[in-house]
This record gives sequence, structure tokens and C-alpha cells, in this order.
Amino acid sequence: MATAEPDRPGFLLPLLLLAGFRTLIDDLHAELARQGHPELRPLHGFVLQAVGADGTTATELGQRLGVSKQAAGKTVDRLVALGYLERSDDPRDARRKLVRATPHGLDGLRRSAAVFDQLRQRWAATLGPDRVAALEDDLRAVTPADLFRLDVPGWFGGS
Repeated sequence: MATAEPDRPGFLLPLLLLAGFRTLIDDLHAELARQGHPELRPLHGFVLQAVGADGTTATELGQRLGVSKQAAGKTVDRLVALGYLERSDDPRDARRKLVRATPHGLDGLRRSAAVFDQLRQRWAATLGPDRVAALEDDLRAVTPADLFRLDVPGWFGGS
């Protein structure tokens, strides 16, 4: 049975990956706050992505996020209060309410994408563009093909 090198124990890899993720997310939210979105939180990005361009229902949103309809509804309530989402009647089914991103919500998503590009460039300036590209390639080689999974909130909080 192979063992990890003493200076590179196995438990360190997920901690370093989490620290890298946390650094990117913290830097993103600091910049979003400077750009007029101080109330956005990491969970909100998953919710805005899960709502999508066409909107969704609270039930569908809960399924996409891997959380209960009630948990999704509470988050939607918060994002409606903050002006990132709105509820409207579904034009295809009057019994359903759709949740949609507002222009403010779409602005937050657009700014997030631009900031992530800037953060990647900052990492490339520190590590070198080839090393960042190699890191991305290596992570693609060891992760599932369905890279962007929206159920992370449910996965983190699941029992």
C-alpha cells in the first residue's frame, strides 16, 4: 500500500483545494462589494445560476440546488428582498409562480464572470499562465465531466 510523502499528507490536498477556492470566492465578493453588490454571498451565485435565463419555480430550484423547496424559498425571499430576483406568473401555467433574475441580478452575474477572469489573470501573473493552465487541465483530468454542479449547497449541508 502506497503512503503519502511525509511533507505531503493526503489530507492536505483537499484543504489546499478548499483554501484556493475560498481565496477566489472571498476575493470575488470583496470586488463585487466594491462594484455595488455588497450583499451578494457565495450561495447567491449558485442560486442565480440555478434560476437560469428563463426562470424556474421554487420546487425546481430546490431540486437543482439539492435543497428542500422550503430552503430554496427562503433564499429566494432573501434575494427578492435584495432586488436580485423577482417572482412572476408563469405565462404557460397560471397556477405556477416563476422566479427570475432582475436586471440587478443579471448585473451581479455579469460582474462575477468579469471578476473571475481578473482573478484568473492574477493567479497567472503569480504562478505563470502555463502553470495555471496545467492546474486547470490536471483538475479536469481528475474531476467528473459534469464540472458545474448546482447542488453544492445541498451537498455541503446534506445529511
